[in-house]
Amino acid sequence: MLDAKLKNQVRNIFADLQANYVLNVTAPPAHESKEEMLELLGDIAAVSDKITYHVNSGNELAFSIIKNNRETGVRFRGVPNGHEFSSLLLAILNSDGKGKNIPDDAICKRVKHLKTPIRLKTYVSLACTNCPDVVQALNLMAILNTGISHEMVDGGINEKEINKLKIKAIPAVYADGELLHVGKADFGELLDKLEQRYGIEMISGNTSVQQYDVVVLGGGPAGTSAAIYAARKGQKVALLAERIGGQVKETSGIENLISVPQTTGETLAAAMKEHLDGYAVDVLEHRRIESVVAEGAKHAVTVSGGERYMASSLIVATGAGWRRLEVPGETEYIGRGVAFCPHCDGPFYKGKHVAVIGGGNSGIEAAIDLAGICTKVTVFEFADTLKADGILQEKARNLPNVEIFTSSQTTEVIGNWEKITGIRVKNRITGDERVTALDGIFVQIGLTANSAIVKELVRVNERGEIEIDDHCRTSRAGIYAAGDVSTVPYKQIVIAMGEGAKAALSAFEDKIRGVHGQYL
Repeated sequence: MLDAKLKNQVRNIFADLQANYVLNVTAPPAHESKEEMLELLGDIAAVSDKITYHVNSGNELAFSIIKNNRETGVRFRGVPNGHEFSSLLLAILNSDGKGKNIPDDAICKRVKHLKTPIRLKTYVSLACTNCPDVVQALNLMAILNTGISHEMVDGGINEKEINKLKIKAIPAVYADGELLHVGKADFGELLDKLEQRYGIEMISGNTSVQQYDVVVLGGGPAGTSAAIYAARKGQKVALLAERIGGQVKETSGIENLISVPQTTGETLAAAMKEHLDGYAVDVLEHRRIESVVAEGAKHAVTVSGGERYMASSLIVATGAGWRRLEVPGETEYIGRGVAFCPHCDGPFYKGKHVAVIGGGNSGIEAAIDLAGICTKVTVFEFADTLKADGILQEKARNLPNVEIFTSSQTTEVIGNWEKITGIRVKNRITGDERVTALDGIFVQIGLTANSAIVKELVRVNERGEIEIDDHCRTSRAGIYAAGDVSTVPYKQIVIAMGEGAKAALSAFEDKIRGVHGQYL
């Protein structure tokens, strides 16, 4: 199954394994994917004398990872090919204490203090690009905490189970039989949800305040740039973020970053992390910021888990997040007909009628993509005209199975408690309402500034953007803002990077001048 080149790569990856591993297989004798699994695991075992596999008869096609005769808590129900192949490799590496995805000690401590037992299952598609992040995060939690187990379930092989649970979006995470999460997520977000669901034992040692010259909030282009520029000035810098890359990681193609003709969000985020690692920046990922308060001339930041950080200069680069419709039925049917990622969840609606809410570039691009697999795509745009680029509008209007309605306000998502059945839309000109029968809804209505954590400290506009001057100073001394969270026009990666640099340079200039700038 693995070609010679890939075998050599895997051999190099596992060259330094210390423990002994058994891939413990259960398989029905006549399962159609049994030989595929055994061939894959056989190839992996063949490249390392630290790995073997053992086959037992069973009712399910699955295997668990055993380390030195003890279960790791990681199980794969299905053949981890496609995007999940890396999940298998990382599970073995993480069990051996290796792998670049292992978080810092404070985050590991939070995982180890989760109240257990916790039994997790993640339903995936091998073609899903978002699923591996979730699978790898939960696998790692199981490895870190012996009271947690995690099982990846391939929906293609276990289709009856998918249908029984009425899963319409992936990845879908179940915790002890109850739905915990649907869709893209990073390690920190999943850990927060597990803490909320199960609770956490008291963690000692999280009460001390860590002092810095500059604390940067956010790990996107603006935050990364700000941290690097601040560090280059010799300042003690911490960057607090849920993930490095921010919203960039959800961008499939980037073709307007000057000097880089083409790249992807994942590639750019990895390059940003590598660049950060070259400087004396304390990069603290998987942190959800809970509060920012002023304490004299400094500002104290508290994150989930209780850690506190203090600095005289605070650079807010928290970006923006996907907006929701905020109408009845939307939240209740997320994962059961309401989706936000047409690339990942579109295949569930093959041959179905779906709606796209939003007529900007993202909405019309989604409609074009979905038209290739859905029988019909209906676009509803609130404004009187579409906001997408002309070339996208023309392409969408020329597709025979795409219909577009402007001046249309979504007022309700309708369902039968199991899944959505339609959408209620109001014509903003006539006031008439109608219900359109649908199988799925993809919400594509843009972004909203992530400024809630500081809105009591600094001035924001009606859209929630932090107001700044030409030097990225805010209305409060010592607080600077950069990128999409601010009022800077044109929300672009290259602009955010420049704004982050500007904010850091302004903070440093104000420091050496003995002032903490604010605009009036």
